[in-house]
Formats: sequence, C-alpha cells, structure tokens
Amino acid sequence: MPKTQNRAVMNWIFTFASVAAFLVVFGGLVRLTRSGLSIVEWNPVYGAVPPLNQQAWQTEFAKYQLTPEYIKVNSGMTLDQYKIIFLLEWFHRLVARLAGLIFAIPFFVFYFKKTIPAKEAGLYVVMGFLFIAQAIMGWIMVASGLDERPAVSHYALTAHLFLALTLIGLSLWTAFGHRFGFPDNQAKWSSASKLVTAGLVVLLIQIAYGGFTAGLKAGRVSDTWPLMLGQLIPNGLLSQTQPPLLNLVSAPLTVMFIHRWFAFVGLIVAIWIYWLIRKQNFQVEIMKGINLVLILVVAQIALGIMVVIYRVDITLALLHQANALALFSATIYVLHRLRAADAKA
Repeated sequence: MPKTQNRAVMNWIFTFASVAAFLVVFGGLVRLTRSGLSIVEWNPVYGAVPPLNQQAWQTEFAKYQLTPEYIKVNSGMTLDQYKIIFLLEWFHRLVARLAGLIFAIPFFVFYFKKTIPAKEAGLYVVMGFLFIAQAIMGWIMVASGLDERPAVSHYALTAHLFLALTLIGLSLWTAFGHRFGFPDNQAKWSSASKLVTAGLVVLLIQIAYGGFTAGLKAGRVSDTWPLMLGQLIPNGLLSQTQPPLLNLVSAPLTVMFIHRWFAFVGLIVAIWIYWLIRKQNFQVEIMKGINLVLILVVAQIALGIMVVIYRVDITLALLHQANALALFSATIYVLHRLRAADAKA
C-alpha cells in the first residue's frame, strides 16, 4: 500500500472510480434494454467509431440478424430500432475506452514526474490490470450470448461485475488513503473493523445474487412481495435443475428467493454494526459513515421490493443498482476510517 499522499493523485483516482461506477450503472441500462448483444464484434480500436453511412449500418445490422437474440427475440426489429440499441452499447464501450485513458495517461504522468514513487507504483499497476481484465471479461460475457441462446452467461455477468467492484473498491481505498492517510496494515483489528469486514462480505454475496438475478432475468419470476407465486416459500426451490445444489446459483426461482431474503441478513448485520459503533463512541466521521450505511441498506431493500412490484421498471432497477454501489462505497469508507482508528489505538 502506498504511503505518499498527494491531492492531485487523490482527485485522479476519485475521478476514475466515479467513471467506473458510471459504467456499472450504465451497463445496467444496456442490459435492461437488451442492447448488450447488438455489437457482435470486439474491436477496441476501430470499434470506437460508429457506422457513418447507411451501408455501414446495414452491414452491422446484417451481423446482428445472425445472432440468437435477433432470431429468437427481435426478429421483427427495424434498422431504426437497431440503431438505438447499437448506440447504447457503443456509448458504453466508448466510455470504457475513455476510462482507460483517464487511468493510463495521468498514471504515466505521475509516475515519470515521480509524484508516484517507483516503489509505490505496484498498486496502480494492479489497478490497470484489473481494468484490462474487467474489459476482457466484458467481451467474454457478450460472446456467451452470441452462440446458442439469446442471453449472456449469468456467471460471466457476475464475474464482470465483481471485477468492476474490485477495481472501484481498490480505487476508493487508495483515494481515501491520499485524503486521510494510509492505515497501518499491521495494526490490530478491532471488533468493529472485523464486523464491518463481515458486513462487506455479506453485501458482496447479496450483490453476487443480484448479478445472478439480472443474468437469469429472475426478477420477473414473481411480481408480488413478500409472497412468491402465492407462497412465502415457493415449491420446488431445489428441484428446478439437477443436482439440487445447482439450484442455488442457476435456477431463477431459487436465485430470486435467496436474493429477496438474504437482504435482511444484511440489514441485521448493518444494525449490529451501527449498535457496536455507537456503543464504542467512535469519532464523528465514522458515526456519519455508519449512519449513511444504515440508511442506504434500508433504501436498498425498499428499492428492491419496488423493482419486484413494478416488474423491473428500468428507472427503479437502475436506482437499485446505483444505490448498491453507493452502499458498497460507504462501507469501504467506514472500514478505511476504522482501520485508521485501529492504528491509533
């Protein structure tokens, strides 16, 4: 972990993390509008320019017409309708290219000016490789929906999401270090820090099931809450596919059931963390952070219920996804400040 603080580096990392977060939310829009499979080739260089004339548009449309999604879902789509979903995915990829430049150019400037010391550059290099890995996984995800079925692999989608979360989390931790100082990794872990880490694990499990839910389109299984298909615990949770345990990660009914109710495990943990931090009377910045975490957890559950009731309304679904990112970021902040407090204890 770096030790050298610099405000310019902090602003750069915060900007990059913000663009990465925007990409995650905009990726949700791409998925919800079924735009992600509209561009059937991965061309990092030439793909930065969209079709510029009617013939070029016809060529791209002809490629799309060979895909399972067009054949099985959008067979009546016109060229004008195709242009809309193409441009959504093209813009998503364009912002991703810009994010790469936002990361790479300042990094090399800071490195060669020695603003980032050579011995501290390793973390930033890791962030760069994470960004590349996330981009590659994005194409693997898209390619998984171009072969036989008109949908991407929910495993690839979730892996793509988790690489983005890892990158955002590492970026925020580094930016907070530049803002407040880098915590001592050797400091003894307090009970509060351990519990927040456990809460972060619970949140990541819930986000993983959110990824599975999105990839399997499981949010449309039932539009009622708390009942699913007229029951509190629907029949067949472990019999949709074989072997039975595979239902936990691949059956839409089971995945959505877990995603619905595991959220309340997160709420219980958040209340527990809130109680522990209040009891130990930490500094104001930590108190404000955990207050925000608790508010965001409640908002996340409320938004999730509304997404179900309103049958995955796009606006609500994007708010649900953006709120999850805000909750993840707030949790990273609280953990960072707690570790700083651990070092002073």
